[in-house]
Amino acid sequence: MTNLIDIPATRPQIHLLPGRSRRFRSGHPWIFSNEIVMNAEAKALPPGGLATIVDAGAERLGVGTFNPHSLISVRLLSRRCEQTIDQAFLAERLRRAAALRDRLYDRPFYRLIHAEADGLPGLVADRYGDVVVLEANTAGMEALLPTILAALDEVLAPSAVLLRNDGAVRKLEGLDLYDRLEKGEIAGPIELEENGATFFADLVTGQKTGWFFDQRDNRAAVAALAKGQSVIDFYSYAGGFAIQAALAGAAKVVAVDRSEGSLALAARSAERNGVALDCVRAEAFAEMERLTAAKQRFGVVVADPPAFVKSKKDLAAGAKGYRKMTRLAAGLVEPGGFLMVASCSHHMAAEAFADEVRHGLSLAGRGARILRSAGAAADHPVHPFLPESAYLKALVLQLD
Repeated sequence: MTNLIDIPATRPQIHLLPGRSRRFRSGHPWIFSNEIVMNAEAKALPPGGLATIVDAGAERLGVGTFNPHSLISVRLLSRRCEQTIDQAFLAERLRRAAALRDRLYDRPFYRLIHAEADGLPGLVADRYGDVVVLEANTAGMEALLPTILAALDEVLAPSAVLLRNDGAVRKLEGLDLYDRLEKGEIAGPIELEENGATFFADLVTGQKTGWFFDQRDNRAAVAALAKGQSVIDFYSYAGGFAIQAALAGAAKVVAVDRSEGSLALAARSAERNGVALDCVRAEAFAEMERLTAAKQRFGVVVADPPAFVKSKKDLAAGAKGYRKMTRLAAGLVEPGGFLMVASCSHHMAAEAFADEVRHGLSLAGRGARILRSAGAAADHPVHPFLPESAYLKALVLQLD
């Protein structure tokens, strides 16, 4: 990989169609392909290259990355068209993001870069002490990767950097999928800290970037309800909810997941924290139905599944999945107990998810009150003009 050299004066220009600049001018960071003069010259530009954005009246509006083959053709980097996109620019974005997280948290375990909200569209970076995991989900970030890596070395000097560029969203940008250890070594699961607990995450072969920092606040909220209760955590992964509930004084905690590797991490974390954890390898719905038949009940039930809706075509089936999950999980909550349900599907709007939860509660014959309606933790900020980036929905309810 070679560094992308940006010279603002000779940078290619992308021209907007007449009357199509208002939304972008108002603050939105994207320009869609149907808003651009997509002539032969524009189509010939390399995917992910830098371009100056020019409106129909020849006013220059900023600089962004351009992909002629994507529905989202331009992703804004700066509204200063004379801005040079180089290592210094990227290092400043990284410093700003790190400074925010260091105000939020006293330990260096967090989402460092959250794409558009941190001014680096399509880039995700999670920090595990001196190890950083990167996801470049757009052609623009893929093209800038060598410079991003150099800037990361300048700002944080991590001992190891892992690229987890295996997300299906890259296919929409015409990118290959790959994983690569870019720097240093990662020898087995790595320790991280969250809410005073220690966990082990498999950054190399685990899900996504290895840990889900987005549920940090929701885990703390559930733990606050767990003292003296029996708790069951479905889709437990590496035990985030389960172990924090155990540390908060839960009488009994069960972690359910279909992955043997994930449960092994949860068990190791439980031992590290000095708490007891029953690990059950099972598919969540099947285990819910088995426990229902056995008339088992719990004081706290958590259901935090992977995305049921991975694309718009999955919306109907995914909605039914959340409805069924809520119905089955609600049936396991003892009267006066608590239920936490979540969706990380960005295609499932918050109100649509809430509708399915209500439907599931109704089918279970349970009355309820919502105690908490929340999204992701503060290290996953939302761009004010991209409300759809508020992908995580979590509801904590008390059931009658």
